[in-house]
Amino acid sequence: MKLSELVDTTQQVAATSSRLAKIDALATLLARAEPDETPALIGLLLAAPRQGRLGVGWRSLRSLPVERAEETGLSITDVDDALDELAGASGAGSAARRTAILTDLASRSTADEWDFLTRAMLGELRTGALGGVLLDAIARAADRPAAAVRRAAMLSGDLGETAVLALTGTAEDLEAVGLQVGRPVLPMLAATATTPTAALEITGKASVEYKLDGARIQIHRHGDEVGVYTRSLADITHRVPEIVEIVRALPAQDLILDGETLALDEDGGPRPFQETMSRFGADVARDIALRPWFFDLLHVDGRDLLDDPLETRIAELDRVAGEWRMPGIITDDPEAAEQLSREALAAGHEGVLVKGIDSAYSAGRRGKSWVKVKPVLTYDLVVLGAEWGSGRRTGKLSNLHLGARDPEGEFGEPGDFVMVGKTFKGLTDALLTWQTETFPEYETHRDGYAVFLRPELVVEVAIDGVQRSPRYPGGLALRFARVKGYRPDKTAAEADTIQSLRGLLRE
Repeated sequence: MKLSELVDTTQQVAATSSRLAKIDALATLLARAEPDETPALIGLLLAAPRQGRLGVGWRSLRSLPVERAEETGLSITDVDDALDELAGASGAGSAARRTAILTDLASRSTADEWDFLTRAMLGELRTGALGGVLLDAIARAADRPAAAVRRAAMLSGDLGETAVLALTGTAEDLEAVGLQVGRPVLPMLAATATTPTAALEITGKASVEYKLDGARIQIHRHGDEVGVYTRSLADITHRVPEIVEIVRALPAQDLILDGETLALDEDGGPRPFQETMSRFGADVARDIALRPWFFDLLHVDGRDLLDDPLETRIAELDRVAGEWRMPGIITDDPEAAEQLSREALAAGHEGVLVKGIDSAYSAGRRGKSWVKVKPVLTYDLVVLGAEWGSGRRTGKLSNLHLGARDPEGEFGEPGDFVMVGKTFKGLTDALLTWQTETFPEYETHRDGYAVFLRPELVVEVAIDGVQRSPRYPGGLALRFARVKGYRPDKTAAEADTIQSLRGLLRE
């Protein structure tokens, strides 16, 4: 299959808001693909190449000094081979090798193809072809029940291989995919509510548990063999030996556990999220110890528990996990749930998770059986610039550059603004149109990708917190920022400060 066919399809998908139209376009594409192309095709569609980390960044991709091809010739296999080489480049001379591979790939791509590949490699495709849409497209292309395709993808943890199985195998092959110790599954996800009381109205009687500001982990044990996996199913076993030893000591031989881990400070309080994540990125970062908390049990000693009610899974988890169990209560009393939430927040955690006591474990799904509750933080920040959008947002000023006020002049002159992050979330079509019409009035300069503004427009932004980051001069970055609305009633002098955001790190 030619790369141009994939690019054309993603442009169609991005240009429509109709879920059915997206599914039809993707199903048509998948039906034309060869089996050996399908995993790579799925990875590119999800902006998550099957090779994993490629060791390239935005600046290196955008700065390649080559002209694009006038006509296309690249195939999906050509691209996949190049990404294999990128992922495998290591050691002395690897930077130059990566540049050579990227230069060759860029020179063989048309402008549209290279724009697509750049965004796919950086995880910034934003076509609307998310996992749920792709699952339905696979089912349509293979003429298989969507529920069967979805369950196989959840239990295998590999959407690309699920697509191959659905498109080339039998219905029985698809149904035969099951839970397997040692093969991670996609984690169950949670909806959101504003209070524990509101969450209980959704779930009914529930297990109300601490929601940590940690990293999701899934642990598989078979005898003395233990595997630890991240939310994205990356294998981090060799980086967390203390968790491996804890699981080896549990009173069972075969286990699949779901939980979270984080680093604690000297007083037993949670360290910032970024410090926990630093353990996942280095082989020998042993100076920060991780402590696991387990909140679900999917398998124990030959018995699958996925389809059992949560109450049954919790009873088995209490028996197996002991002191490593996530703190929580089973209740239908709103006041009891609110009290546990207050305790979690006082201990420095994010809030609570409220889980219907009768719910099965729906791997990879975000339903209403699990509901997370955590305070929403809002800050008034200043727009420093905006990037031109892609897909449905082509021609619109979209991704905002956000700045906090620096009244003390820590990062420049007193009263300047320091960049703390970007976001395109929360922008309605009306806001995108308004931004595109209004921002040029505040423009100071522009390049090929962004328009930069005088720091005068104030926007209210909701965040889940901040994390340490060397990417921005203030040393921090916003977590999960989304626009709530512009504040024409406020001047830039009333914007929140970098010092107030940095205070969240200490909290």
